[in-house]
Amino acid sequence: MEENKVEITESDQMESTITTHQVPKRRQKGGIITMPFIIANESFERVASFGLIPNMIVYLMTEYNLGLTKGNNILYLWAAASNFMPILGAFLSDSYLGRFLTIGLGSIVSVLGTVLLWLTAMIPQAKPPPCNQLKGSCKSATTAQMALLVSSFAVLSIGAGGVLPCSLSFGADQLAKGDNPRNARVLRSFFGLYYASQAISIMLAMTIIVPIQDHFGWKVGFGIPVILMFLSAVSFFLASPFYVKQKAKKSLFTGFAQVIAVAYKNRKLAILNKSSSGMYHRGKNLCLIAPTEKLRCLNKACIIRDPKLDIALDGSASNPWCLCAIEEVEELKALIKVIPLWSTGIMVAISFSQSSFPLLQAKSMDRHITSSLEFPAASFGFFTIITLAIWVALYDRVILPLASKIRGKPVRLGAIQRIGIGIFLSCMALVVSAMVENIRRRKAIKQGFINNPNAVLDMSAFWLVPQHCLLGLAEAFNAIGQLDFYYSEFPKSMSSIATALLGLGIAVASLLASLIQNTVDNLTSRGGKKSWVSKYINKGHYDYYYWLLAIMSFFNLLYFLVCSWTYGPCTEEGAEEEGEGFKEGQELQ
Repeated sequence: MEENKVEITESDQMESTITTHQVPKRRQKGGIITMPFIIANESFERVASFGLIPNMIVYLMTEYNLGLTKGNNILYLWAAASNFMPILGAFLSDSYLGRFLTIGLGSIVSVLGTVLLWLTAMIPQAKPPPCNQLKGSCKSATTAQMALLVSSFAVLSIGAGGVLPCSLSFGADQLAKGDNPRNARVLRSFFGLYYASQAISIMLAMTIIVPIQDHFGWKVGFGIPVILMFLSAVSFFLASPFYVKQKAKKSLFTGFAQVIAVAYKNRKLAILNKSSSGMYHRGKNLCLIAPTEKLRCLNKACIIRDPKLDIALDGSASNPWCLCAIEEVEELKALIKVIPLWSTGIMVAISFSQSSFPLLQAKSMDRHITSSLEFPAASFGFFTIITLAIWVALYDRVILPLASKIRGKPVRLGAIQRIGIGIFLSCMALVVSAMVENIRRRKAIKQGFINNPNAVLDMSAFWLVPQHCLLGLAEAFNAIGQLDFYYSEFPKSMSSIATALLGLGIAVASLLASLIQNTVDNLTSRGGKKSWVSKYINKGHYDYYYWLLAIMSFFNLLYFLVCSWTYGPCTEEGAEEEGEGFKEGQELQ
């Protein structure tokens, strides 16, 4: 009998061997092969998008005869929509469409948006006629002409909402294969390459697309972004057979809504004491026995009222809109807790949104590098990006090791400290902006250019470089500090919320920047006076406007100090990261 069993076993093994040789193995999807296509998709999209932004206020003022305030309001609303749409895109991706379909649709819509904008430059009837300088008359754009322009901005914002929130996480999906430390390092390398490609894309937009618009006009200047957007979509779809395409799952935003709804539904229930922890729904996270005491009103969302009705056979909630897990409640608490510190970044984003004023300043100043080479007015944002990139590259590899060597012990700036430094630097950038503008305006008056907005002063435009460099440092400290803060304070399941919060802050900042500018314009133009933010830069008082923003930024710094003191210490992960790195080294050995 035993011999028969052995024979059967050997026979089975031979059959299985034959079967494996006859059926070819399916090629494993994902991996490094998909990275060039994903990064190309994002890079082409970034070059095209950022190539449109710097000169757009000039396009609106010269081609659509809009005033500075109205043109800026349109750009502020466009920026707000472009930064709010990724939140909606993330929700649709996680809940319904999945990341592949969301990026694909976003890429196609972005192509349509750039085509619409290009048509406004190509079709003469799409714009009002040029102003008659002799008669001093300008015709406003018709409703249909403005509708086409605004539609192109809206479609571009919808496209950005599909690409931006999913591109990074979709790339991570292709590389994530278990908890192997080597895979973790590959992911970190991808993140570094991804952000480096974004910085390079923005610099290319500033140094190539913007000069093309200045020298070859809007038809060519808007036509190239159309080609780039098309290449972005094509590069993404080319690798479609190789992608790992994960299905949509429940979104965190849905979970937050469920916690709020259930907590309100159970508002009349008494809050349980610590001895009653067994009455809380623990869900899949068995480590959480009871919710924390902070924001106790939300704890009612995870109270089990009737185990037979509320709990399914597999231990999950029978109805997520009637009972939530402790983990879901704690995720919402973590989000609510960081909102005050998150709000301090809004004023920093407002200081970054003032790109139209430096552009008009640069156009009124001498931008010659040599007698024959002139630096484009819309490309001065390049100094912001290059400062940010250099600082990020040197911070971990040079600055911290050098500071540690000088001090004799490890030096590390916490996330909240970096956020605060970023707020301080943004305030200093506004102070420098106000001082430079005051000098520029006094020179314009002295040289007799008060009534000539198109005159070029005998003053180098490179006086504007320090304020751009300070803004770049402020962004490096504040934005990256915010990301580090969110990632360290949020549970791992909420990592996608970090970038969503940054985008939401920029969206709110764009709306507030529009409100501030409109208020200043209305108040300072009363009684027939020239507005501080007049489109005639030499008649306006941009320096006063910068001082106003600097004062607001100073009060924001005081508000940040209160919020950081109230929040208390962050989660200390430095020792844990060192321990993890040691363990990784041991495993690799």
